Amino acid sequence: MSKTGYFTHRDCWKHEMGPGHPECPERLDAIEDRLLVTGLGDALERFEAPEAALADIELAHDRMHVAALRGMSDRLNEELMAGGPNYAQLDTDTSINAHTWKAALRAAGAALAATDAVMAGELENAFCAVRPPGHHATRSKAMGFCFFNNVAVAAKYALQRYNLHRVAVVDFDVHHGNGTEDILAGDSRALMVSIFQHPFYPYSGDVDPAPNMVNVPVAAYTRGMDIREIIEMMWIPRLEAFKPEMIFVSAGFDAHREDDMGQLGLTEQDYTWITQRIKDIARRYSKGRIVSCLEGGYVMGPLARSVEAHLRVLADL
Repeated sequence: MSKTGYFTHRDCWKHEMGPGHPECPERLDAIEDRLLVTGLGDALERFEAPEAALADIELAHDRMHVAALRGMSDRLNEELMAGGPNYAQLDTDTSINAHTWKAALRAAGAALAATDAVMAGELENAFCAVRPPGHHATRSKAMGFCFFNNVAVAAKYALQRYNLHRVAVVDFDVHHGNGTEDILAGDSRALMVSIFQHPFYPYSGDVDPAPNMVNVPVAAYTRGMDIREIIEMMWIPRLEAFKPEMIFVSAGFDAHREDDMGQLGLTEQDYTWITQRIKDIARRYSKGRIVSCLEGGYVMGPLARSVEAHLRVLADL
């Protein structure tokens, strides 16, 4: 049986953006509860996510962006001690609290530590149950609930640290991974394939900005069998031609038909199928090496069941 790592940290629970915000700590509780009740957690190798080194984060992000987030976090901590506000608003739906900085370092750190373990052959693949998510964070901007782009940081790190020549990013979140695109577009060592609802936040992705981007926008209410057909036609030939040495997954589960954040029609069975196709490519070209990071998924039941489906395929269960 292949070894599948599960990376998380309690700091990822401490970041929150206010009462009623959909990107909430309870998302990780729902996943943990599901792993417990199904017994799936016993089949995974659990790891505490370290904090990412700033030099590694700066492989994908401008130094000014990193410094600005750190400065805001320091200010919030000082103000909190003086009885000040709990949150600083970055955009209409994204804010930080005093714990966001540490949580974001752990989320990126999970992806980096998973990359190290998979590259060392200690694990075949890994899943990072982390928040904040990352795929909307551009090189110089936090947005869409995201601060550091966990997957893009890890992909850039794999290229530099391990001298890989080809890494692929697969993104099946309901929203376009505009941040990952911003960081990786034009880098011929990386291929990004994605599918997402369009037109929809962040209202991008309908044009491929570079030859290494395979954006597949789909209309609201597209169902699972149609998505599978599109993946078979649009993603798989490009991935096979590229022959990635490692695959990174932006695993957003908000395209589930029960998730009211979007209007796509995927089910757990579709996530099983998609993960199996990714794994087939990884086993053929990448020595099985996959690092998957949690992105979206905002209704607790479908999120937890979809993560379970994803993990069962990764762990050969």
